[in-house]
Amino acid sequence: MTRALEAVVEDAVNAVGVDLNMASASLLSHVVGLGPSLAQAIVTHREANGAFKSRKSLLKVTGLGPRAFEQAAGFLRIRDGEEPLDASAVHPEAYGVARKIVQACGRDIRQIMGHPEALRGARAEDFVDGSFGLPTVRDILAELEKPGRDPRPDFVTASFADGIEDIKDLRPGMLLEGTVTNVAAFGAFVDIGVHQDGLVHISQIADRFVKDAHEVVKAGDVVKVRVTEVDVARKRIGLSMRKDGGGSDERGNAGGPRAVARSPRRRGEGAQGKPAAGKSGGNFQSAPKSSDQTGALGAALLNALRKS
Repeated sequence: MTRALEAVVEDAVNAVGVDLNMASASLLSHVVGLGPSLAQAIVTHREANGAFKSRKSLLKVTGLGPRAFEQAAGFLRIRDGEEPLDASAVHPEAYGVARKIVQACGRDIRQIMGHPEALRGARAEDFVDGSFGLPTVRDILAELEKPGRDPRPDFVTASFADGIEDIKDLRPGMLLEGTVTNVAAFGAFVDIGVHQDGLVHISQIADRFVKDAHEVVKAGDVVKVRVTEVDVARKRIGLSMRKDGGGSDERGNAGGPRAVARSPRRRGEGAQGKPAAGKSGGNFQSAPKSSDQTGALGAALLNALRKS
C-alpha cells in the first residue's frame, strides 16, 4: 500500500510540478533527479538564504550538481521570480526556443504566457531546429498558452432538468441527463438530480445485447436516460438508455423478453442445452414413446408375469 501511494505521488509531482519555494522535503524527494538527501539540502538552503529567485540558483545548493539540475529543473516551479519561464514546465535548456516564439509575437513574455490569443499566429514548424523537434516545440507552445496547466481532462457534469428535484417530480417518459455513479454487471446507477439514483438495467442499457454493463458505461459518464418506472413508496426509479424507447421487462436483454436468451435446442439436448442421457458415442436418446405404446408395453409385461 505504501509503495503504491508513493508511486501515485511521484506520478502527480512529475505531471503537475511542485513549487520550489513551498514544497516540503518529502514532496521534493519525489521529483526526478532528487532524492531524500538532495530534497532536504534544498529545504535547508531555502531556510538559510530565503526563497529561490530563479531555477539557476538551485546550483548553489550543496551537493546539487549539473546532472541533478538537468533532470529536476523542468518539474520545479518558481512563481513571481526573476525569470517568467521558471513558472512553467519549459525546461531551462529550451528557454532559447521559447524566447524566439515570444519575439516573433512581438510582445513581452508576460503578455503572452497564459494568453492563447497572442500565440495564434505562431507556427510550431517555424521554430524547429537541430536541437528541438516539432513535438517539443508544440509542447512549448502549449505551455506558453497555459503555463502550469492542469494535466487532468476537463471534468464534465450532467445538466439536471429544471424543476426536477424530487422523485415525486418524475414521470415515465421523461428524458433526462444524469451521471453514472456506479456500475455492476446487471446494470448502472445514474444520478439524475432527485437525491435517489435510478437504475438502468442491463436490458435497457443499449439497443443491442450486452453481457456486462461495464462494456457500455463507467462511473462518471454523463448519459441521456428515459424514465420508465417510478415507485415513490419504495424509492425506486427505472431508467432506460435505449434509443428505441426501452421497456420495463428485465428478464431478457435488449430486444424484449428472452430475445437472446439461449440458442435453439438441438435434437437430443436436455433443458440446459446439454446432450440428454443416452448411448455413448454422440448418439441421441430416442424420442419418448406415446401413451398408447407405453400402455401396450405394460400389458405385455403383466401377461408375461402371470404365465411365469
